[in-house]
Amino acid sequence: MSDGPVAAIIREKLTAALAPERLELEDDSGRHAGHHHEGGMDARPGGESHFNLTVVSRAFDGQSRVARQRMVNALLKAELAGPVHALSIKALTPGEAG
Repeated sequence: MSDGPVAAIIREKLTAALAPERLELEDDSGRHAGHHHEGGMDARPGGESHFNLTVVSRAFDGQSRVARQRMVNALLKAELAGPVHALSIKALTPGEAG
């Protein structure tokens, strides 16, 4: 399955900034379709609102779990403020990924 435009931007930004050894991005929006929250519908029609991300990079060496999450969130600030409603992040070093 090819990436949609939001996923493609996420991959581009993370690849450029983190030079990951592995980057897995799963659009999980379908599981949230029809769910409501205070601001309206959770999942956007057509998906690309909820993602599961696994990224393995040497850029995370020596960083705490929280620092890694903040690093990814900072890189994707525009997407998280716009089309992406939820992002589950697994940020690992190559040694942790096995």
